[in-house]
Amino acid sequence: MKPDPFGRAIRDHFLGERTESLVDRDGERTREHPIEGNYFGEHDDDAWRDRWLEGPLIDLGAGAGRDALHYQERFETVAVDVSEHLVRTMRDRGVDDARRADMFSLREHFDRDRFRSAHSIGTQVGLAGSMDGVRAFLRDLAHVTTPDATAVVDNYAPEKDATKNVFAYRDDPAPGLGYRVYHEEYDGDVGRTLLFRIFSVDRLREAAIGTPWKVAEARYGDVQWRAILGKR
Repeated sequence: MKPDPFGRAIRDHFLGERTESLVDRDGERTREHPIEGNYFGEHDDDAWRDRWLEGPLIDLGAGAGRDALHYQERFETVAVDVSEHLVRTMRDRGVDDARRADMFSLREHFDRDRFRSAHSIGTQVGLAGSMDGVRAFLRDLAHVTTPDATAVVDNYAPEKDATKNVFAYRDDPAPGLGYRVYHEEYDGDVGRTLLFRIFSVDRLREAAIGTPWKVAEARYGDVQWRAILGKR
């Protein structure tokens, strides 16, 4: 099994067995990855986002199941994550349907038109690595969602000056683009290098061209944005 410091640390935290920090490393720079608030806190109560979501819903990169636990009280929710440690944690926490799956290979796991909406909050879409990868993800997501589906995604906003202070941020000379590059370490495990493609909402609109999706609405925070996607 490949090292999974991220999943191990979160599971150990859940079990009360974590004695070390989960560390994000960018060369010589490090930071302690926040676990309790990010993965075991309250669901982010965002009525603007939640009014777009209906079941069946797929929660992509569901982590420890914080959001899936909320949504499954309203409608059928399938929570997926690539980490077996996190899938086990979600099940132990009461997520009804938690599955190990890669959000970038959805066609391998789900039938056409399986879901009415999709939820991917946490900038995981950036792990597509490139704008071509984002476009491929949107096509796959379109395949497993209904013709009237909606989806919510987020990312950092490279056009904002404050985003340059985000850990492991890299500039890109092209407008509306950037990167984050780092890896994680926990209790002797060293994870793979994570390459997050950062892109603006305008770049998301460009990526959606040629797919069934369009950006229906978007909202910006200090360093991040959230966007609602709908089918054309």
